[in-house]
Amino acid sequence: MGFRRRHGGRAALVAILAVAALGGTAACGTEKTAGQPRTVGDVAGLPVTHFESGLKPTAPDPGIEVRGVTESEEDTIATAAIADVSAYWSEHLPSVFGQQFEPVKSLLSYDPSGKAIDVCGASTRDAMMNAFYCPPEDLVAWDRGQLLPLLRERFGPMAIVTVLGHEYGHAIQYRLGAKAGIDKSTTTIVKEQQADCFTGGYFRWMAEDRSQYFTVSTSEGLNQVLASMFFIRDQAGQSARDPGAHGTAFDRTFAFQLGFEDGPAACAKIDQAEVDSRITEQPFHSGDKGEGDTRIDAKAIGHLQQSLDQAFSEAGVLAPRIADDGGSCPNGPSTPPASYCVDTNTVSIDLAALAELGQPVDREAEFRGRETTGIGDFAAFAEIASRYTQGIQHGVGAELDNANAGLRTACLVGAWAGATNTDGNNLRLSPGDLDEAIAELLQPKSLIAADVNGIPVASGFARVAALRTGYLEGSVPCSTNYG
Repeated sequence: MGFRRRHGGRAALVAILAVAALGGTAACGTEKTAGQPRTVGDVAGLPVTHFESGLKPTAPDPGIEVRGVTESEEDTIATAAIADVSAYWSEHLPSVFGQQFEPVKSLLSYDPSGKAIDVCGASTRDAMMNAFYCPPEDLVAWDRGQLLPLLRERFGPMAIVTVLGHEYGHAIQYRLGAKAGIDKSTTTIVKEQQADCFTGGYFRWMAEDRSQYFTVSTSEGLNQVLASMFFIRDQAGQSARDPGAHGTAFDRTFAFQLGFEDGPAACAKIDQAEVDSRITEQPFHSGDKGEGDTRIDAKAIGHLQQSLDQAFSEAGVLAPRIADDGGSCPNGPSTPPASYCVDTNTVSIDLAALAELGQPVDREAEFRGRETTGIGDFAAFAEIASRYTQGIQHGVGAELDNANAGLRTACLVGAWAGATNTDGNNLRLSPGDLDEAIAELLQPKSLIAADVNGIPVASGFARVAALRTGYLEGSVPCSTNYG
């Protein structure tokens, strides 16, 4: 996150006032004891479910030919995924687009450290850590030696299914052509957003238990999917206009959730204008000397206090004060490293712990599977903001410890993040900041999407959707959707 000088104008989240009327609304969902995630509401109309996701014991033999296939677990999952996503499109191409489905002509499993194979005008030795669709050969290929094992070990089997569903989505684009607005001039980012969206539609079908091969829960299972999409994101500071742009984690999860919620017809409507209207992938601002990295210290917290006070200035309540006094509340629930203390209307923070959380992400360590403590400065700011917004909610009479409080809080953090993009705010978002929020939201003990007791919403999908809603639509839906 970066700092900037104040300009004229004011960006207040006046719609937070609507929360006051909802303070007595009963919670929906199942309450959990302290420390356990809450099951709340639904996931795009589906119930929140908890079970082990993966290949069904009753899954049939895929019966498809794959060049180079082995008996490894990765190839077993990948082959089943191809058969499964083919079944999905054999239903949806005719029903949604009035077009008969034709499976891809060729499938390839390769090991980049093994025998070199010439494919799509290159060698598999040059296609390390990759999965791809080759239009001239109508081929889907995957790296069984490095990429798929890494994804399975880090995120579980559904990460492999996500990658193969995405690549098959590219094959569907070329089959649809003009029906999906795809031609030779279509930019990479549009094609990638569509493929992510098609993947979301496929997973909705799977979550409805219509797959013969896989079962996915709407809590932990979809969390695996979103975590793998976060992992395979573009580097902060890349432009969406770059030839190889795939999107930030925020952009990729947006597209996936669009497909999951609205289906493949909505995906086919993604075009350059639609992408340009919402894409967050952009180069660093010329004045952002730290390239998105701000030290979490007392000065930065002062700027954050000003930013939050300004954003919620018209809520009509006394703003909480942020205090570096340990991160806990002596007389109430504590959620270190940041806690909202109701009795003193104070956000107590542990500055040292937040500074550690705010360290830049170590992409090399992340890629190699090594544990890291830093998520990024915006993750730290957003955790503090989540406790601050609880002070605002308390001031207008909203309940802080029911099943909707975590989602409402995440939504308001998103609304504040969106407000920083307007004139008059002394903080601004930097490229990669929203990805840092996504990373925090996908943590088992996310504070951004937790109630006053620190109990997070169980579904990572719902957490991310709430933040996204606030960021794109402002604070109105935070009360209307999560009363």
